[in-house]
Amino acid sequence: MGSRFPSHQLSNGLYVSGRPEQPKEKAPVICSSAMPYIGGDIKKSGELGKMFDLHRKSGQLGNQPSRNTSFGGAGNNSGPVSNAVGRSNYSGSISSAVPGTGGSSRTKSNSGPLNKHGEPTKRSSGPQSGGVTPMARQNSGPLPPILPTTGLITSGPITSGQLNSSGAQRKVSGPLDSSVSMKMRATSFAHNPAVTNLNVGGGYSIKGSIPTTIIWLVGLLFLVGFVAGGFILAAIHNPILLIVVVVIFGFVAALVTWNICWGTKGVIGFISRYPDADLRTAKDGEYVKVTGVVTCGNLPLESSFQRVPRCVYTSTCLYEYRGWDSKAANTTHRRFTWGLRSMERHAVDFYISDFQSGLRALVRTGSGARVTPYVDESVVIDINPDNKDMSPEFLRWLRGRNLSSDDRIMRLKEGYIKEGSTVSVMGVVQRNENVLMIVPPAEPISTGCQWAKCILPASLEGLVLRCEDTSDLDVIPV
Repeated sequence: MGSRFPSHQLSNGLYVSGRPEQPKEKAPVICSSAMPYIGGDIKKSGELGKMFDLHRKSGQLGNQPSRNTSFGGAGNNSGPVSNAVGRSNYSGSISSAVPGTGGSSRTKSNSGPLNKHGEPTKRSSGPQSGGVTPMARQNSGPLPPILPTTGLITSGPITSGQLNSSGAQRKVSGPLDSSVSMKMRATSFAHNPAVTNLNVGGGYSIKGSIPTTIIWLVGLLFLVGFVAGGFILAAIHNPILLIVVVVIFGFVAALVTWNICWGTKGVIGFISRYPDADLRTAKDGEYVKVTGVVTCGNLPLESSFQRVPRCVYTSTCLYEYRGWDSKAANTTHRRFTWGLRSMERHAVDFYISDFQSGLRALVRTGSGARVTPYVDESVVIDINPDNKDMSPEFLRWLRGRNLSSDDRIMRLKEGYIKEGSTVSVMGVVQRNENVLMIVPPAEPISTGCQWAKCILPASLEGLVLRCEDTSDLDVIPV
């Protein structure tokens, strides 16, 4: 039937005008499963887990069935897979009858590694009791250690420390060797910027007491006197000048020898006689002597051999006796004398409580400050070829410092200032706001001539520390 108006026939046979309606596509049903409580674990979260590229388990946890609106829907569980296969999905099915579905079954697909028969492997997170076979597979164990860089601040790298041949972290258990620990401790003290290393011989020295110019001038005068006295004796047979020169030379030699033997005690006597100052009335920049009880700062020391803890100053010296055919301990070691072979001296900042005023001051002996210590040292051990094997601790101490233990006569001395000891400190007062400090002086301090004891003047450089031997004395608890 021809007409200019378009028409079409319905399914019931009627004809209607207009073009037939285009069939509409059915919108897909989007189903979302309820997100379980993850407890803050990013491995169980959704998009946050994808940010870290973690293998997560989406859908349901444990043995909960997947909530899907269509029958026969597949619930996919993604689990951790090996690095060799990347993120490939291995699926297997378990058919189970679900009540209320009219006999229709729901297929549950589990992803994970397959065995050689094509079936999913079952893992158990612990021993099962009574031979009961678990109904659901449980995956347990740590995640792969290789994680991408996320920029998060953590307490340390994922794999820190030494690794074994398989790439896992090597676990080291048990105590370290004592010689290794001694060497590590000595190295840490030597390279710590807060510790002052006093490994250069300090204390009293006759060369430091007399200027070098005067020594050379006196030597030249004696040489001229001996030449002139000898010439007069040979020419006119008059020994007067030569005798005078010999007497003066003998007196000077005796004076120098006396100061070499008793110079240290003379300086200690000067320190003892120096009056103690009151920190309440001490002015800024004044050179004072303070006597009080020592308290450790934030970095206490430990003695090298005896391992005495909480010290502010430590000194360990090894001496060797050189016979006629023995080896020299150093380049200046003379025969039939004791020579210094090794010395370890360290000092750090500490506090001192003044006996006069009760005030507490910070003594700046650390961070490379100039310090002149007069601390008594006691003999810890004497070693000779007959008894060198009787002290294994001493042999370990030598090995830790790469020192030989052959047939030598050795003596180890150690001194320290422990927390609670009574110490005398000489230095310059410095007040910085509310902090009271004692710092090294800019110029050396001279002790002056002690004519009654025939002691030449000595120079005291930096902070002066004076402490008696505290090995046999009780310290004040702090």
